[in-house]
Formats: sequence, structure tokens, C-alpha cells
Amino acid sequence: METGNTHAKTENHETDDITIAVVAYLTLIGLVVAFVMNKDKKDPFAAYHIKQSLGLTVCGLALFVVGMIPILGWLVSFFGSLFLLYLWIMGLVNAINGKVKSVPVLGNKFEEWFRNI
Repeated sequence: METGNTHAKTENHETDDITIAVVAYLTLIGLVVAFVMNKDKKDPFAAYHIKQSLGLTVCGLALFVVGMIPILGWLVSFFGSLFLLYLWIMGLVNAINGKVKSVPVLGNKFEEWFRNI
């Protein structure tokens, strides 16, 4: 049955919006591409996941810097990276499923930090 809309919808989000949200989680280049793709459209769903991905990227860079400290920094960086991987997977799964759900533990902070984006 044709509804006249050429885009499939998942939980009230168009496929294009979900695509932008998923691309945001795929590397730093993907984050930049998603930001540019959503610049004119200003879709709240895509913007939400761009903020979540940006927060994960900032935390990853911070872990990289901490990892330069011998011994203790290496341990913090290693376990922090494993935790960050878990958060990244959760964010990606939420984006794929069309859910506006923050990543565990840090997601609400990311919303605060990047509310102007």
C-alpha cells in the first residue's frame, strides 16, 4: 500500500534522519559529514545523535591524552576505551533502531555540554 511518502519511517523518524544519525557514529569523518548533512535540515533526531557521538569523540580524545601518562594512565585509558566502546555500541544501536535514548552514564552530560549545537 502506497502512502505517497517515498521515505520509510521507523518510530516517526524518516530513513534519511536515521541514516544521518548512524553516520554520526562512524568515525570522526562520519561525524563531520553528519553535522554537514543536518546543517540545513535541522532534524532533532539526527542532532540528538550527533551530540551523543560528539560527546563520545571528546571522551575518546581525553582518554588518548590520559593514555600518555605511564602506567596509571595506560590502565585508565585501556579500561576507559573498553567502556567507551560499550557506549558507542549502545549509541549506534539506538540510532539504528530510531530511538532517542542517551548513551548510559554520560549521555545526559553530552546533552548539557552540546545543547547549542
